[in-house]
Amino acid sequence: MTGQSGKKIERIAWGITGSADQMIETYNVLVDIKKQTGIEPMVFLSKEGVTVMKWYQLWDKIQRDFPSFKVDAGPNSPFIVGRLQMGYYDSLLIAPATANTVAKIVSGIADTLVTNAVAQTAKGKTPIYILPADRKRGAVKALAPNGKVFELTMRQVDIENSEKLSKMENITVLESAYDIYSIVGLERPADGYGPERRV
Repeated sequence: MTGQSGKKIERIAWGITGSADQMIETYNVLVDIKKQTGIEPMVFLSKEGVTVMKWYQLWDKIQRDFPSFKVDAGPNSPFIVGRLQMGYYDSLLIAPATANTVAKIVSGIADTLVTNAVAQTAKGKTPIYILPADRKRGAVKALAPNGKVFELTMRQVDIENSEKLSKMENITVLESAYDIYSIVGLERPADGYGPERRV
């Protein structure tokens, strides 16, 4: 597959943080991409990412769909940044990214596996794609694991950090989980929603 960078995409590193926003959609998109292309993402999770996967009942599914996933044991453990830095992976995707992760990235802090992966990858030529949880000013609707819809009001500081993120070198900020299709050169599903919430 040829991605939006014009480069053939064979290997993706996918980092998952502790954000619930668009987690189900993101998961479904990556499963769909795997089915359509045969690309097997190298998945790595923050400790909080594990918590959210369990909360949204995705823990058993990730073990089935991406059995070689890795869990953060420190900024350099498991050691994945070397391959990211040297361009072994065709792209680095962090989706979804918590406000905390985004704040650390824009501040140059690299004290977790996810933030260190971004910091080290940014020094090379591998494209980085990030889907921040807090992207738009005002209130947004969110979905609890039990299906209940509730409302959250975005904090100004988090919106500003997402805006700063979009101006950083080698980073593309995504607006939706469905933007991930373009990374690998696939068209977004015609209905605009694709496999939303069909885990």
